[in-house]
Amino acid sequence: MHDVRERPSMVERAMLIGITLPEEKASKTRNLLDELHELVSTLEIEIKHEHVVTVRKPNAKLLIGIGKATELVKEAQRHDCDVIVFDNELTPAQQRNWEQIAGGKILVIDRQEVILDIFGKRAQTKEAVLQVELARLEYNLPRLKSAWSHLSRQRGGGAIQRDAGETQLELDQRMVRTQISRVKLQLKDVIQHRGTQRKKRMSVPVPTCAIVGYTNAGKSSLINKLCHSNILAEDKLFATLDPTSRRCPLPSGQALIITDTVGFVRNLPHRLVNAFKATLEEAVLSNFLIHVLDIGSSEIDAHATTTLDLLRDLGASNKNIITVFNKIDTLLDESIKHELSFRYPEAVFISAHTGEGVQNLLEKMEEIVEAACEQLRLLIPHERYDLVARLHREGGVRKQESTDDGFYLLCSVPERLLPLMKPFILS
Repeated sequence: MHDVRERPSMVERAMLIGITLPEEKASKTRNLLDELHELVSTLEIEIKHEHVVTVRKPNAKLLIGIGKATELVKEAQRHDCDVIVFDNELTPAQQRNWEQIAGGKILVIDRQEVILDIFGKRAQTKEAVLQVELARLEYNLPRLKSAWSHLSRQRGGGAIQRDAGETQLELDQRMVRTQISRVKLQLKDVIQHRGTQRKKRMSVPVPTCAIVGYTNAGKSSLINKLCHSNILAEDKLFATLDPTSRRCPLPSGQALIITDTVGFVRNLPHRLVNAFKATLEEAVLSNFLIHVLDIGSSEIDAHATTTLDLLRDLGASNKNIITVFNKIDTLLDESIKHELSFRYPEAVFISAHTGEGVQNLLEKMEEIVEAACEQLRLLIPHERYDLVARLHREGGVRKQESTDDGFYLLCSVPERLLPLMKPFILS
């Protein structure tokens, strides 16, 4: 992957800037800046200073006036910052204008670039790596400038020849577009391969659910608790980028496949939403969703809205959704839980860390699964034990007794198995 500027090998000290535009609330800017603080800290960059600026009329060149911009650059210099990070999205021209004011000595980036960098560090599978690379290339393309000469050195061997009259900038743009096409083709192949794997997994149909929610809400910790697994669960933003599926036994014995998904965040770059649609397909294709929220967050309503909006964009908002408030073991004010239980009467309150409330969640999950099944009493002959085994795999067996006449079962039977079980139904 290539960067559009001669960036320092490492940035260590940052100043954060949030700009309150007309018709926006300063409190929202402050909350988003706090979130940006966490995002930048995830990259192990020290935050030296923060600024919230309110503008009446945005300046096309800098978002704010030249006087205030110069003042902020001097402030960054006083704190020995080597990067200024904007919570607001900057155009390529605005980035260059700010860096010119800083004399080219301070890097200027925005929230989008921070998230791209985090995603780049977290991606593990080939699909995630390609998705991040595509998003990065599409972000970089309009930010190319003629000074980006290192591309020509990297192309080697004269694989791409400059046409007559073609400028260096035009050549660089063409090279990046070629890279974008290449990555899209590779990504298409990987997605097709994953689709084939999904079809194989669904050849033995088992109910599925996806865990969704704001980043760092505790989704991976919850799936570990439910499935007795060891998925990476760090106290970091975007610790999970690649979809991970695990088998979860419900109280009745009914099997359920649970998939962990990438965490959401406000003002997620649109190109990343598009890039990760393939990953988030798991949420779209699942039978129901578990929406995890951090009960200790001061921005819980905003986080919930962000997740639900993104689910709607993905076409998954019409599914059954279990709302789960996690981290109740860290809650100091019980009135918060009382208020939320009034506003979300169907919600489940849990601690993925201690296990409190997890059994209630499992029972809620089972209710949804069983709602799509017939509750039947069966007497299956001994010679058809294959059907008993299949019910254990694909249905839910609440009670089983072996008698002289066969196996007596009290069970949940998925619709697809009803024709097979019909001869053995007890009245």
